[in-house]
Amino acid sequence: MEQTNGAFMTDCLARTRQTGVLAVLRAPSPESALDAAEAIIRGGITGIEVTYSTPDAPAVIRELIARHGERAHIGAGTVTTPAQAAAAADAGAEFLVSPGTLPGLTRAMLDTGTVVMTGALTPTEVMTALDLGVDVVKIFPASLGGPSYLGALRGPFPDAPLMPTGGVKPDNLADWFAAGAVAVGAGGDLANGASIAASDWADLEARSARFAEALAAVRA
Repeated sequence: MEQTNGAFMTDCLARTRQTGVLAVLRAPSPESALDAAEAIIRGGITGIEVTYSTPDAPAVIRELIARHGERAHIGAGTVTTPAQAAAAADAGAEFLVSPGTLPGLTRAMLDTGTVVMTGALTPTEVMTALDLGVDVVKIFPASLGGPSYLGALRGPFPDAPLMPTGGVKPDNLADWFAAGAVAVGAGGDLANGASIAASDWADLEARSARFAEALAAVRA
C-alpha cells in the first residue's frame, strides 16, 4: 500500500460517500456471492458489502478486488469478532461493518487501519460509536424510524457521518439523503435473497439499475 494509512482511510471514506449505496450481500456460497456481486456491479451499484453470513467471505472479497480493483468499493459486513475483522482486512477490504458497537470489537476493527462502520440506533449508541472513533455510524435497523428518524438524529449529531441500513429502496433513496445520510446500505431490495437463491442474476442487475438511476436523480 503506497499511501500512508491516514491517506488510505481518507480516500476510502471519500469513496464510500461517492459510491453512495452499499449492497449488503448475503449468499449461500462463495460462488453465488461472486455471481450476485457481478450482477449488481453490472447494474451500476459498485459498493459491495460482503457479509460474514456468506461462507468464506474473505475469499469473496479478495476475488472481487482482484477482478475490479478501484472500479468497485468492496468491504466486509456482519463483522462480529476481531478475527473476522483481521481476515477481511488481510483480504483487502476497504471498509468493515458491524451490526452493533462493542468496544473491544470496535477497537480491533479500528486497529486494522480500514474504514470502520458500526451499528447504532439510539442516541446513546450513536454517542458510544462516535466516542470510540468509528468513521461512519450505521443506523440499523433504519426501517424502524425511517428517514424522519435519521433527520431527528441530525439535531444532536449535525456532523456525525450516518449511514442508514434497512428499509432503503429506490423510491425513498432521496428521502434518506435529504435527511442527512452520507451513504446508505441496501439489503433485500437490492441484493435480494430469493433472487440469489434462484440464481436470477438478471433480476439483481435490474434491481441495481433502479438504485443507480435513483442515486443519479438524487445527485442531479
